[in-house]
Amino acid sequence: MHLKLKINESSKMITRTKIEQLKLLIEEFPVVGILGPRQCGKTTIAKELLKNHDFIYIDLELPSDQRKLEDAEFFLQANSHKCIIIDEIQLKPELFAILRALVDQNRKPMRFIILGSASPDLIRKTAESLAGRVAYVELTPFNSRELEGLISTEKHHFFGGFPLAALSKNNEAAKRWIESFIATYIERDLPILGISAKPKTIRKLWEMLAWQNGGLINYSTLANSLGVSNHTVTNYIDFLEGAFLVNRLQPYHFNINKRLVKAPKIYLRDTGILHSLLRIEDFNQLLGSHFAGSSWETFCIEQIQSLKKSDIELCYYRTHVGAEIDLVFIKGLKPIAAAEIKFSLSPELSKGFYISIDDLKTQQNFVITPGNDDYINSKGIITCGLITFIEKYLPAF
Repeated sequence: MHLKLKINESSKMITRTKIEQLKLLIEEFPVVGILGPRQCGKTTIAKELLKNHDFIYIDLELPSDQRKLEDAEFFLQANSHKCIIIDEIQLKPELFAILRALVDQNRKPMRFIILGSASPDLIRKTAESLAGRVAYVELTPFNSRELEGLISTEKHHFFGGFPLAALSKNNEAAKRWIESFIATYIERDLPILGISAKPKTIRKLWEMLAWQNGGLINYSTLANSLGVSNHTVTNYIDFLEGAFLVNRLQPYHFNINKRLVKAPKIYLRDTGILHSLLRIEDFNQLLGSHFAGSSWETFCIEQIQSLKKSDIELCYYRTHVGAEIDLVFIKGLKPIAAAEIKFSLSPELSKGFYISIDDLKTQQNFVITPGNDDYINSKGIITCGLITFIEKYLPAF
């Protein structure tokens, strides 16, 4: 299944990698939730998914659609013969209890598709209301596989994966869209989700996280800079993570007889937003900055996160004496692979990398670069480009 988008006055067909999974789930579950940041394509994929079915689309941001659900039980019952898409479900959390009751009366598949810009943990009521009745899928902005052949990896890296930025007609339009997206999230969307901070405070926090991107998160430093408590800043970051804007990468520390760093690392999810918050104007400026390495690391982790199998967990590894690996692939509780991410065509590996893979006992170990290489060294380490890793190696994990 393809999604048609108009790009520079010509139609392009883009295949979303989650589409086959979604097709299976709507045949099995009465409720399917498609979650992800605003403007990542949730509405488009939901409507395309049901194009051969009878459905109703409700957008809870429209007053006219809000009025339809003033008596939600009556409206939903009256249209029980159709699949109902409810967009921005987090705006009306009381719907979850009604959906649960209606599903329990008739558990047939494909009754509801709910779209949300917040995770189930942030919506909170979803877990208790729809447990056992709903399957959730996270839809990210466009990943590398979806954009292959449409734009360069360089453009994707710099402007990120949000459709209206990645597929913009020119660089200035992409930057304007990203700036508007950031402002709208700060001034409107995060307050709707329940964050109580002033927009100025959230913008400052988001910018501080951009500066710390790829590093260990220090809640005390952030709290002191913002003039709030550690608990408050943790709560703010919980909201940003629940809105799919940042990611806290956790450390791997099981079954290792060494003193390990156990603080999470912080990453912004989209590199277009990262570069905008850092006020980096173009790719050449990025190349000349000390942010280039962490930016590439962010980009690679997000692509891998989007395309990995659901039973694979991503962590990092670092000892107190400095041995570390950027990315560890965990299946169950066992590390099965490790990857160092280098923004270089001639990457050099530290002694700490080899110590780390010896600690972890990983059988497959990689260096991921922006190039097109694919070779193995005398110690069994595979050096390859990001696209090669995604297409050739990641599916085998």
